[in-house]
Amino acid sequence: MIAIIDYGVGNLFSLKSSLKQLGLEAGVTADADTIRKADRLILPGVGAFADAMAKLEATGLVPVMKEEAEKKPLLGICLGMQLLFEKSYEYGEHEGLGFVKGEVCPLEPDLADKSLKVPQIGWNALHIVKDDPLFKYIREGEYVYYVHSYYGKKCTESTLAVSDYSIPVTGAVRAGRVYGTQFHPEKSGDTGLRILKAFSEL
Repeated sequence: MIAIIDYGVGNLFSLKSSLKQLGLEAGVTADADTIRKADRLILPGVGAFADAMAKLEATGLVPVMKEEAEKKPLLGICLGMQLLFEKSYEYGEHEGLGFVKGEVCPLEPDLADKSLKVPQIGWNALHIVKDDPLFKYIREGEYVYYVHSYYGKKCTESTLAVSDYSIPVTGAVRAGRVYGTQFHPEKSGDTGLRILKAFSEL
């Protein structure tokens, strides 16, 4: 069973229906025992980093997630991926979960092409920089769907894939059993479903 962690932030039900489409058993939960019994964990997220981190801490699930991520695959999606980092500079400086070395920074000041819009919203090609079982069913250059204004930096050792938005934007990361995608697999059509399928087989 895949446990989708419910901490009041995120697009839980489109994710659950994507997993259902793949024939996978998934449940939305904030229950520590259910999370411990699950085979895999997904941390979704939409919104602001500090607010999401505070809500996650308020559930009391952070120690449980840290314990379980040593034993089973965990996937952070969008803001869920950003929470995996050591810190974020979204409206101040905030501590993250610390699974992935690096920081989350605003996209706009770093863009080489200042005519590009922020947030980056839409489809972009995924360029694989490190081969990984997560990409078992996709090819280099397939398109995935992004909605974000912040991105992972100083995380070269963990970066699996990037997308070009006048600079290489971190698209997917991995540290041990912990994975993150800045894009939304559940909104990325057939390509996203194939990534979720690969995650379910890790």
